[in-house]
Amino acid sequence: MPAKELEQPCTNCKDAEFEITVRQKNLCQPCYKSFVGQKVVGRLIHYRPHGRDHAPHKLLLPVSYGVSSSVLMHVLHADRQRRLDAGRLVGYDVHVLVIDPSTISATDESFDHKFKLMQTTYPAYTFSCVPFHGIFDHDVEVEEIMQEYAGPHFKDNKSLSNEERLTAFRSSISTATSQADIDTILLTRLVVAFAKKSGCQSVIWGDSDSRLAAKALAVVAKGRGASLTWQVSDGMSPWGLKFEYPLRDLYKAELHQYESICPELSDIIIPEQAPSENVLTKNLSIDELMLRYVQSQGAKYPGVMANVARTANKLDSSTSGSAATCALCAGLLGNTEGNTGVTVSNQAQDNQSSQFCYGCMRSRPDELC
Repeated sequence: MPAKELEQPCTNCKDAEFEITVRQKNLCQPCYKSFVGQKVVGRLIHYRPHGRDHAPHKLLLPVSYGVSSSVLMHVLHADRQRRLDAGRLVGYDVHVLVIDPSTISATDESFDHKFKLMQTTYPAYTFSCVPFHGIFDHDVEVEEIMQEYAGPHFKDNKSLSNEERLTAFRSSISTATSQADIDTILLTRLVVAFAKKSGCQSVIWGDSDSRLAAKALAVVAKGRGASLTWQVSDGMSPWGLKFEYPLRDLYKAELHQYESICPELSDIIIPEQAPSENVLTKNLSIDELMLRYVQSQGAKYPGVMANVARTANKLDSSTSGSAATCALCAGLLGNTEGNTGVTVSNQAQDNQSSQFCYGCMRSRPDELC
């Protein structure tokens, strides 16, 4: 009996009706999952095992319950299972780190059920959950740096809980852009400190092509252009760990399509809120402005937005490992021999200010700038 003729077969396999159109191809669900998986795994090909005695690389994956990091977690787990089912070796182990979202932004919602669900759904991973204020426990240098950064008007009261101490420091930063900027730096420091304590060699970030394009524009606008070589590009970071972005060849919209065909992710991912049109531009951070711009323009000109991140990824760091770096963000300091970054003006050259780069100086409390 002849097989049923398909009305609109999948472009790749020809064995099923297509369900998703991506980059001018009509794909069925399995082929679309394969398309996304190849894009991700291809970025981690250098972690392939070299013999059965080769110890797997240990990678740290920060997961925020957002679509990008959650999809990355799912794709890597599926690839691991596929390799094991085929009797092949897996060249890396993944340690998933969740920084409790309720400790980053004020909310009464508990995310414990999502964390437990992830542990059940992806048993091959090691999971850890830490609060944002856990930075004091993992990064021994941060409290001294925060005090010096905030200046004499800020007093770190160690009799308070770590949560209250961190809240007081974050409250000392005035503008939306500066607050978002400092939060990003502190979150990065926490991730790096945890990775080192856990013996991880690399951090794999769940940033899509769209997110990397927005970050590239924001980083430059905030005076941190010299850090593009590790904030947007794959490679060694000044923290002593590799930073890698396996989703860099995928658009945010494509990750949402992947989410829609993976029911396992529906209860893990926090739904994104549509950006409000009533918010004044002056009340948005540079990061939010750039992300909105890339999302709106990326829908019209995806190739142009993709070129932003791809161009930034071609940059090479020309600074030696001995160059002075910022005490807070690890970016390059100005007025340093061999430094190609932004130069800090002389008005900020006191003993404390000289520890911080131009980008961090711009985010300091108003009375110190």
